[in-house]
Amino acid sequence: MLTADELLAGSVLEFEINVPAEILAAAGSHANGKVRMRPLTVRDLQLITRAAKDSDVLTSALMVQASLLEPKLSVAQASALQVGLLQFLLAQVNRISGIGASSSELKEAAEDPLVRAAFLLAKEFGWTPQQVSALTLGQLAVQLQLLRERQASHAD
Repeated sequence: MLTADELLAGSVLEFEINVPAEILAAAGSHANGKVRMRPLTVRDLQLITRAAKDSDVLTSALMVQASLLEPKLSVAQASALQVGLLQFLLAQVNRISGIGASSSELKEAAEDPLVRAAFLLAKEFGWTPQQVSALTLGQLAVQLQLLRERQASHAD
């Protein structure tokens, strides 16, 4: 059976999203760029639904605004995004949050080495998702190596 921490592990993930140049160009920018986003939680969606009431446009802007870690945008800035850019970012929010994700997309996400490492460390050491996400990549690698060594010594 999954533990509560294992179920919550995905809420602390961060994703770098490449914004296609053609979407940025349509929004009036000539830059190539990335944004950093996090998945939305049930709490996020409850707050967004209450705040937006029946406005689909405001719901979309609030979802993007809540998910964006870098750059941070105010609600007003998210609402002022060019429609194509907002739709692209909203699709990414839905994808990383698992909203409407296909089974193949879920399988692919579960196979990500960092996701698997975080899951394994949380399971083996009883760490919370927040504790695992606070590790640097170097610390993560060291902990995984120690775990491998411990498992190898128990196998002998």
